[in-house]
Amino acid sequence: MCGIAGHIGPVAPPPPRIQAAFRALHRRGPDARGLFQTHEGAAAVTLLHTRLAIIDLDRRSNQPFRRGGLTLVFNGEIYNHVELRRELEALGARFVTRSDTEVLLEAYRRWGEGCVDRLEGMWAFAIHDADRHRLFVSRDPFGEKPLLWRNGPDGFHFASEIAGLAALSGERPEVERETVRRFLVNGYKSLYKSDALFHRGVKELPPGCNLTVGGNGDVEIARYWRPRYTPDAALTFAEAVEGVRHHLSESMRLRLRADVPIAFCLSGGVDSAALASFAAKHHGADVATFSIIDPDPRYDESGNIRATVDDLGCRHREIRLSQSSDLDRFAELVGYHGKPVATASYYVHSLLSEAMREQGFKVAVSGTGADELVTGYYDHFNLHLHAMRNHPDRAARLQDWQTHLAPIVRNPHLQNPGLYDADPDFRGHIYLNADVFSDYLTEPFREDFTEEPLSGDLLRNRMLNELCVEAVPIIVREDDLNSMRSSIENRSPYLDRALCDFAYTIPPEHLIRDGYAKAPLREAAKDVLNDTVRLDRHKKGFNAAFRSLFDLDTPKTRERILDDGPIFDIVRREKVEEAMGRAELPNSFSKFLFSFVSAKLFMEQWA
Repeated sequence: MCGIAGHIGPVAPPPPRIQAAFRALHRRGPDARGLFQTHEGAAAVTLLHTRLAIIDLDRRSNQPFRRGGLTLVFNGEIYNHVELRRELEALGARFVTRSDTEVLLEAYRRWGEGCVDRLEGMWAFAIHDADRHRLFVSRDPFGEKPLLWRNGPDGFHFASEIAGLAALSGERPEVERETVRRFLVNGYKSLYKSDALFHRGVKELPPGCNLTVGGNGDVEIARYWRPRYTPDAALTFAEAVEGVRHHLSESMRLRLRADVPIAFCLSGGVDSAALASFAAKHHGADVATFSIIDPDPRYDESGNIRATVDDLGCRHREIRLSQSSDLDRFAELVGYHGKPVATASYYVHSLLSEAMREQGFKVAVSGTGADELVTGYYDHFNLHLHAMRNHPDRAARLQDWQTHLAPIVRNPHLQNPGLYDADPDFRGHIYLNADVFSDYLTEPFREDFTEEPLSGDLLRNRMLNELCVEAVPIIVREDDLNSMRSSIENRSPYLDRALCDFAYTIPPEHLIRDGYAKAPLREAAKDVLNDTVRLDRHKKGFNAAFRSLFDLDTPKTRERILDDGPIFDIVRREKVEEAMGRAELPNSFSKFLFSFVSAKLFMEQWA
């Protein structure tokens, strides 16, 4: 895990801008920094790298890494580098380091752009190929590693973070106010419905895509991978369970490769607890876990967390949330992100990263992606009942829903088990209260919900949109920024291509059973995961209420939230004051207040 930046254009960035970019990317890579510059015809090429050393800690693996006419800057990890090294050695390659960096460059030298089809990992990398007179850039299949870019008369610039991009290019981009409005009204799931980011003129290389800058400066983008639903109707439940067990265990094995200590984010849910349990019991890892404890009973998972810690006998640290009347930490976090923090969950997640770093860890493992592979969100149950509408077990599945789900689902839209039988196009629960929050703005904002047609199956299309557009792209972006702020690498074992490909062959009847989402995962973890967690149907995750974080009753907090700022060109101050004054703060209003404060702090720093 590292920071990268670069430029190809008529004139190289001057030294002060290069040094500013190094400073902006320092937390991503505090262990070493490197610079490569060359001229190729009329073009000047600049590549920067800041290193967080995880594999082969020796300076011989520092970057930019060069071999012949190839120069690489790379952010991420190639988890299957050991296997690829053996394959390349059999083809005659010789290596001088133990790093995945050298393996990646040799893979490109041997297989060209097709090397990305052989990689299992997370990455954003750029290779200057002098022989082919081009810059080749790639981003991993799920977008775990960020890659921002802009192209203009002064050339092509790229970087891991907006601060690095602004520093290297010498241009501070304007705030894209339409994106701020979209975020406030429709929430974080709407952000990748548009190509517009929070900064005007800045683009993001999509997950699973390669980008090439040719000698003439033209930019071309090509997709190399995207998940697809290819159901195997003959697959039995036992085979689904065994497939999930095999692929998840293998993914975990690969993601335990590191020359530094690894910590696990642990919530009370199946996803993160299963990972820690597989690591400890299948692979003999010395597991250390970190958890957030929220005093709000809606989000308190301390009982389940304790069950996993006791079962594994692992080292454990808990961070207990308490109210603050000071927004300074929040402002600093937003400043590092260079955009609004998406939800309170990621404010909370940043506390975990800080605690891990304080105890000497450089790698964190999180449970991102399980919901999008094998179900987990409450609307998946309604969609599953629709998928089972002609199945012989329909009546039994409906009874399971009424017995187990009806008592715990709070969203009024999802309390109707026949929701999608009556209206397959219903998505009103996603942009919840958007009409209310539109009225909070100085000018109404309305953007109807849309989703991409990624599958003909209603449930799987919803899940693919969450995986590719609405949820995972936001989660991995926030995970990356939070962890990098503390110089920690975040790994997500569920975001594994082989596991994903297999999960999307599982037919719908195997995904939810006996009122349990993630049925194949729960059964696959039966031998390693304690039943207190494995058999709990409630879903909470890393979450927090706004009032658990900030004390709205203190004048200092209220004044800081309501004082003048550019956000009030967009938002009606009296509406925010009205929301803050509510005796009870429903979940959607709690989310809006967090989004508002996050956007306010962002605009104070960038507008």
